[in-house]
Amino acid sequence: MSLPIVLITGQLLTDAVWQPLLNAWKGREVIVADNRSDDTIEGFAQRLLDDAPPKFVLVAHAMGGFVAFEVMRRAPGRVAKLALISTLASADGPAQTARRQGYIDLVESGNFDQVVEERIPILFPEEKRGDDGLLGIARTMAADTGAETFLAQQRAIMARIDSRPRLGEIAVPTLLVWGEKDGITSRAHHDEILEAIPGARLEVIAGAGHLPTVEAPDVVVPLLADFVDA
Repeated sequence: MSLPIVLITGQLLTDAVWQPLLNAWKGREVIVADNRSDDTIEGFAQRLLDDAPPKFVLVAHAMGGFVAFEVMRRAPGRVAKLALISTLASADGPAQTARRQGYIDLVESGNFDQVVEERIPILFPEEKRGDDGLLGIARTMAADTGAETFLAQQRAIMARIDSRPRLGEIAVPTLLVWGEKDGITSRAHHDEILEAIPGARLEVIAGAGHLPTVEAPDVVVPLLADFVDA
């Protein structure tokens, strides 16, 4: 019997980022975790565990990866497999904190709409920034998230702990997925996780940026489906 799948979505993103996978997994039990109702990583993780089945496959994107690491610290025995997309394990450094504070300043000055425009160059590689379909998805997800939820997500991210010291405790099959043109997370971030989690593997998605599930679904959907079902 197939295990349920729990998806954890990143910041300023909605279920739309998972749509290609949701289409592929019709007929399976797939739960998209709540990424709107808390303002700490610990709160998101506990809410996920309270709502999830006893045993599940965990698939996390971006900020969802921070939540996934907390889930693995709290309840490692409930997760059968772990897939991490476009994420990192360290806490924010000064540059990241400054960038996030800039976003907060935009929102608090009434310019929430500018946040996603500021993020487009780091979400998508240059050659995709004229793709109205992709940009439309990003803008719609941001609008559907809204300013107040975005600020709560920012507070959670800025206060997160460094997950690197306990990565070696993760003892389930782990897949890392990274778009080679991601402007937010780097190959070094993923190599750090790869080297720390026993038996983990990394798949690099050529030409993709920070949202490989919607940028390269023809590659990412079968990759994740094979991993989940193997």
